[in-house]
Amino acid sequence: MTNIKIYKKNNDFVRVTCDGHTGYGVAGEDIVCSALSSIVQTAVLGIMMVAGVNAQLNRDDNRGYLDCVIPDKLSDKQRNDTNVILGTMLCGIQDLYEGYSDFIELEVISDVY
Repeated sequence: MTNIKIYKKNNDFVRVTCDGHTGYGVAGEDIVCSALSSIVQTAVLGIMMVAGVNAQLNRDDNRGYLDCVIPDKLSDKQRNDTNVILGTMLCGIQDLYEGYSDFIELEVISDVY
């Protein structure tokens, strides 16, 4: 099971963590894990390469772990771009979750900081 936690503060996305492999299929052939990884990793690349945000990123591919922390100090444009990118990511994860909730745990946590 992959556990996904998305953290928000004042309606802004501030952190995304994913932990574990979905277990839907064998390693290397797990289409659910592959889809989920593609959604999340594309969003992280968008934050860093398109929005130009120097996010703190920690990954362990063997464990299936990713932690992306958005810095507090962003320009208004970077904040908007980050929110759009991560909002789109959340839509993709929610859609995947609807069909594969036995393999994905999704939690959106607001105003925890």
